[in-house]
Amino acid sequence: MQQQGEGRAEIYTYESPHLVYGAGWSVRPDKPFRLALGSFIEDYANRVEIVQLDEGRGVIRSNPALGFQHPYPPTKVGFIPDKDGTRPDLLATSGDFLRLWRIHDEPGSNQHVRLEKLLNNNKGGEFSAPLTSFDWNELDPRRIGTASIDTTCTVWDVERGVVDTQLIAHDKEVYDIAWGGVGIFASVSADGSVRVFDLRDKEHSTIIYESPQPSTPLLRLSWNKQDPRYIAAFAMDSSKVLVLDIRYPTLPVAQLQRHQASVNAVCWAPHSAVHLCSAGDDCQALIWDLALSGAMGGQQQDGTAAAAAAGGLDPILAYNAGTEINQLQWSASQPDWVAICFGNKAQILRV
Repeated sequence: MQQQGEGRAEIYTYESPHLVYGAGWSVRPDKPFRLALGSFIEDYANRVEIVQLDEGRGVIRSNPALGFQHPYPPTKVGFIPDKDGTRPDLLATSGDFLRLWRIHDEPGSNQHVRLEKLLNNNKGGEFSAPLTSFDWNELDPRRIGTASIDTTCTVWDVERGVVDTQLIAHDKEVYDIAWGGVGIFASVSADGSVRVFDLRDKEHSTIIYESPQPSTPLLRLSWNKQDPRYIAAFAMDSSKVLVLDIRYPTLPVAQLQRHQASVNAVCWAPHSAVHLCSAGDDCQALIWDLALSGAMGGQQQDGTAAAAAAGGLDPILAYNAGTEINQLQWSASQPDWVAICFGNKAQILRV
């Protein structure tokens, strides 16, 4: 992550009026380098901004017509995974409810964002338990999975605006969810477990990892899009990233231990089965090449794999943001670029 390369800056910075937490890349081919950013204000009134890199001028611009008010800080923001650009231009946000927003930004038109759907998974009332996260299914964009503090995971049919499936997934709050296929997802929880679900058998889930200390919550996970045998996750207040092979539950195949403070975000490269990025309170974003670990591809028992499992792998790239990094997203449509959020700034970095 050098500052300079090929005669132009490799880092672009956007300063928001607010603390930034939520971030999501658009994958539409007609909207390159577009990001949604969600504020973190400890109040009811929050905002979502749509920003885009102006490559000609080398600056990230916000379009005021596409900014909108959001109740409470969005716990996650994410564009529809529409790589063909043929579907309605939708953005999802989670918080007190799951909301779908329709973006109208055709040139020369009345540019605006309007609320398309508000989805409440509490059939018995107007309030629902807060949603901690969601994941939009890349292979079936009608489906969004949400994670909630009420121990459930809910799969939505967002076109019809109805619950497809709701599962009591864990013993405590569910903090994150990620799809690993059309009907397969994983979740992590305050109960310290990573569980994998197959919608063809809703009665059962597979625990692929449990924290050695049962009271240690697992906060986030990322499912490898290029090799779905692998999931990365991390625990609360932990400086380690765990790499799990779903074929061999219980023990991580690698532990990434070069952060000096708590990890806050982890993301697999969308275009590579062996590259991973992590970021945390030590102000660092680290890129890892797990091919160097010998841990990918099976349970090798050689010295390299054993060293990776014990935490002996070093990152191949490091970037220091100067303050704690809260969020990280790797662009699926521009795979050389990663977005990080810290303080009131969002940066995109060429990696």
